[in-house]
Amino acid sequence: MAMPTNIGVIDTMLDLPYASRDWSSQFGDRLRDDDSRNQRFVHPAGFLFKDPPQVERGPDAIGDTLREMDRFGIDKALIGVGDAVTIEAITTHRDRFLGHVMIDPAGGMPELARLTEMYEKHGIAAASFFPCGCGVPINDKRAYPLYAKCVELGLPIFVNAGVPGPRMPFAPQHVELIDEVCWFFPDLVFVMRHGAEPWVDMAVKLLLKWPNLYYSTSAFAPRYFPKAIIDYANTRGADKVMYAGYYPSGLSLERSFAELPSVPLRDEVWPKFLRENARRVLKAD
Repeated sequence: MAMPTNIGVIDTMLDLPYASRDWSSQFGDRLRDDDSRNQRFVHPAGFLFKDPPQVERGPDAIGDTLREMDRFGIDKALIGVGDAVTIEAITTHRDRFLGHVMIDPAGGMPELARLTEMYEKHGIAAASFFPCGCGVPINDKRAYPLYAKCVELGLPIFVNAGVPGPRMPFAPQHVELIDEVCWFFPDLVFVMRHGAEPWVDMAVKLLLKWPNLYYSTSAFAPRYFPKAIIDYANTRGADKVMYAGYYPSGLSLERSFAELPSVPLRDEVWPKFLRENARRVLKAD
């Protein structure tokens, strides 16, 4: 069960150092407590992390990130794309960065047009959707055009599932809502993000049920990966669970890669978990 050190990791959630971010404006009245609205945390879920990294965007944000990736054997990373620097990263370093675009289904057709443009112009590899941040449930009719567009473009979609870290109502991310989406869109490649807790057992049942449903370990330090997910990966789910860190949002790469070797994955599962599953889902070749 030793973790290989030369696998060429594909990290399904890593970002360049952030420019200044106004969380209060981004999420509006979804955040109502004073700590969140006054941005007393590194980000709205920052209170959950003991020592979140403090990484400022410098003049060479792309180079700084590549050097960090090289330190820890990360071959490729899926990053959020929205500004000129992140677009530059995925267009000038296609061998290292894959882009995803976060879409708000409440935005209607302009959001779908933005997704299409980012795919056609910049070659993004995925879409993403934060249901609690948008106030749009996973199975809401407003999200259905987004799912349909992902199927049309051949893009996987990464969707937050389970109780969110930010202090928002959790109902939009109840794991049971995924069942309807996978039923209605059997060709949609749907990846759960951010743990699916406390409904991990249900998540495993759905992973068993739906061929195109996957799980990403984002936002969890490796020592806290849900046991049910590791058990599933070691048995019938070896092809369904993929590694994601949370750098620089809440976890340092030092911490993640110090704890990863203690994750009790079987020898044959490690290459799939660290690289092959993400390579297939993201068409990273």
